Amino acid sequence: MLDGWHEFYILLGTAAAALVALLFVAASIGAGYLSAARGSPTHTFTSPIVFHYTYVLFLSLVSLIPINTDWSLAAIIGISATAALAYSCFIFVRVMRGSAIDLDDRLGYGASPLAAYAAALAAAIFIFERSNVGPPLLAGALVLLLLINIRNAWDLTLYFAQRRTDGNSPPPS
Repeated sequence: MLDGWHEFYILLGTAAAALVALLFVAASIGAGYLSAARGSPTHTFTSPIVFHYTYVLFLSLVSLIPINTDWSLAAIIGISATAALAYSCFIFVRVMRGSAIDLDDRLGYGASPLAAYAAALAAAIFIFERSNVGPPLLAGALVLLLLINIRNAWDLTLYFAQRRTDGNSPPPS
């Protein structure tokens, strides 16, 4: 089903890998503000961005495996999208409970990833049924994840940079 999509998935996977690397740079800028505590902004905002980029990279790599059949590809996409959808629901609840979180952050960190994973799950079903809707739907879901997480990573980087320039010292570890 993904014949002809080779270059797209190479470019998409490369972009996701590069953006994960840049996220590590952003995290190093705000290292003093990261917390290992459960329910902290680190787990609510930073970890999902890495998860979403890794998902895009993972599916890009899986899509390039030459021995995949349509059935095995649909199964891998379906299982991983279901797991990612469950994780995204968990993050969505955390984001929606945050009282000081803006609407754009609720959309970026909460609702948009849910929509992307739901689309990836639907794409898996279409690919399993050998429908021509599957490949472009999967591509759209992964592009949405990539773009929304560029926005999220930028938002997080600005947050860390503002905290440093405001003179706020990092919380004690």
